[in-house]
Amino acid sequence: MQIEVCKSKIHKVTVTEANLQYVGSITIDEDLMDAANLIENEKVQVININNGERLDTYIIKGERGSGTICLNGPAARKAYVGDVVIIISYAIMDFNEAKTFKPAVIFPDTETNRLV
Repeated sequence: MQIEVCKSKIHKVTVTEANLQYVGSITIDEDLMDAANLIENEKVQVININNGERLDTYIIKGERGSGTICLNGPAARKAYVGDVVIIISYAIMDFNEAKTFKPAVIFPDTETNRLV
C-alpha cells in the first residue's frame, strides 16, 4: 500500500512579495529550500495563516540568504505582503517506510525568514 505523507515543511514564514504579473509559482530563498529538503519545481501546498487560503503550486529558487517568499501569478491573489504562510510538500511512499520516515521541518525566524 502507498500513502501520502508530509515530506517537508517550512513553518511560518512571511510573504515578502506578491507578483501578479508573473507566470505562476512561489519563489523561496534557496537557504530555506535546502534546510527543508525542497527542490526547484517541486509541488508544494501554501497555507495562509492570516486568511485561511490554501493553494498548490511549484517552487522557483530564490536568491540565497534573501529571505524571499514571493507568491507569483494568480497565487499572488491569495496573500498580501506581510501575511504568514506555512509551506508543505508531500511524498508518496510505502506504508511501512512511512512509519519510520522523518520529514524535514524547519522553523525560520518569521520576521526575517532566515534560519535560526
